[in-house]
Amino acid sequence: MSSHQVRSETAMEPPRARSGDIRLEVVVIPVSDVDRAKRFYGKLGWRLDADFVRGDEFRVVQFTPPGSPCSIIFGTGVTSVAPGWAQGLHLVVPDIEVARAESVERGIEVSEVFHDAGGVFHHAGQEGRVGGPDPSRRSYASFASFTDPDGNGWLFQEVTVRLPGRVDADATTFTSSTELAAALRRAAAAHGEHEKRTGQHDAEWSGWYAEFIVREQAGKELPL
Repeated sequence: MSSHQVRSETAMEPPRARSGDIRLEVVVIPVSDVDRAKRFYGKLGWRLDADFVRGDEFRVVQFTPPGSPCSIIFGTGVTSVAPGWAQGLHLVVPDIEVARAESVERGIEVSEVFHDAGGVFHHAGQEGRVGGPDPSRRSYASFASFTDPDGNGWLFQEVTVRLPGRVDADATTFTSSTELAAALRRAAAAHGEHEKRTGQHDAEWSGWYAEFIVREQAGKELPL
């Protein structure tokens, strides 16, 4: 399998008949010191949603990354898994270098940006990691890593264009103004090439931008 080749069956059509949406809501992170973990995830700039305590045997803390529909929880009496067990937790970002820089400014120790030159992920080892972002800035190919105080491992992953089937074709959403701005810049660059090909100014550029952004998010063929 060549680098970043994806088998077609990885993106499947959702069932036509279903009783309702199923959304991943919470991921449990095993930690040894709840207050230390709370300070760490707060320093990341994540939103503190809850800190519930029930006696000495139970405490649950919930944080949500900016723009994420999924949260994390940790605490006392929450899981029997050993602290540091959670690995390969992906945080999708529109610009890997900006995400890394913002985290470093917050005092988080983050690896240098790297890309996967070994094909399908080689995160377990080091042989597939090459310094710097992916030369073509392909989606899913550029990373930066960090760990929390217990050794739970996180990865920033740059995604600007989703693979086909990964996004509802009828829904276009952005989790931040930064993400929307990046999509508009890509649309502007593509539209400039479109006008070069047609040899004339496109008065309906706004509609072209909209179609480009919707198609890009859905992983469909882009307008020419």
